[in-house]
Amino acid sequence: MKNKKIAFVFPGQGAQYPGMGKEFAASFSIAKETFEEADEILRENLSRIVFEGPQEFLTKTLYSQLGIFVTSAAIFRVFQEQMPEMTPAISSGLSLGEYTALFASGRLSFQETLLLVKERARLMNEACEKTVGTMAAVLGFPSEEIEKAIQGISGVWVANYNCPGQVVISGTKIGVEKASLLLKEKGAKRVIPLEVHGAFHSPLMESAEKGLFAFVKIAPIQESKIQFVMNVTGDFVHSIEEIRKNLVSQVTHCVRWEQGIRKMEEVELFLEMGPGKTLSGLNRKIGALGQTLSIEKPSDLDPIGAVCSNC
Repeated sequence: MKNKKIAFVFPGQGAQYPGMGKEFAASFSIAKETFEEADEILRENLSRIVFEGPQEFLTKTLYSQLGIFVTSAAIFRVFQEQMPEMTPAISSGLSLGEYTALFASGRLSFQETLLLVKERARLMNEACEKTVGTMAAVLGFPSEEIEKAIQGISGVWVANYNCPGQVVISGTKIGVEKASLLLKEKGAKRVIPLEVHGAFHSPLMESAEKGLFAFVKIAPIQESKIQFVMNVTGDFVHSIEEIRKNLVSQVTHCVRWEQGIRKMEEVELFLEMGPGKTLSGLNRKIGALGQTLSIEKPSDLDPIGAVCSNC
């Protein structure tokens, strides 16, 4: 794979479901050891929650972020063990997935990343408890028109630029409801309320942003040859100082996923590692030039091996 430019991409909160990663843990010792290592570090049986649920428990911010990170990290470790020749040129992740991308690019160890994710989840959960917020996906309406429409509404902001025709808004329940009605009137195809714990990627998460700063500031982030595309800028970020700044800002700022994928125009193969196939779907809608393959189950490794043999 030395001649093919590869990007590793990792999913964010919302991708969780009971049983994710279970087949990998049953099939590969390194995946099983990853879940056991997480349980030991956290001093909690996270693996049981991830493998067995229930869904309403796993959906809680405190557990969904940890569960998705550990599942994605376990899959990454298996991939690294099985296909060591397939090394990425770029690493990126959607929201929470940025932390998995930090780990996968060698900028933080598994334990360092896990403990950072634990604090992020705790702080965001506390922010959600303080202020009742929500989010909604706006489908089939230009992003610039959404921006204009919500400018005059208090308590609502753009949270995610996912792909053409899919933008997420975030804010207070009243603000999001008003914006949803207005956007439907103006021609949005659909506005779908999201089942989330709070108003992520909005100023309502300010207390979490402030709290996270102290932990990100001391995180031992290392240099890496693997390039890093981040959500806040939707672009390549190079210095450790910039990485720290964007990790903190991401809590209250919108995720520019579509813009980030477009910046990776030279990528020939995107590998999505973790629960779900959301990022593969977004890449199709964005029109990413490179092929995208998802690794969610052990059987997903087979087509990747075929791609590798044809390079």
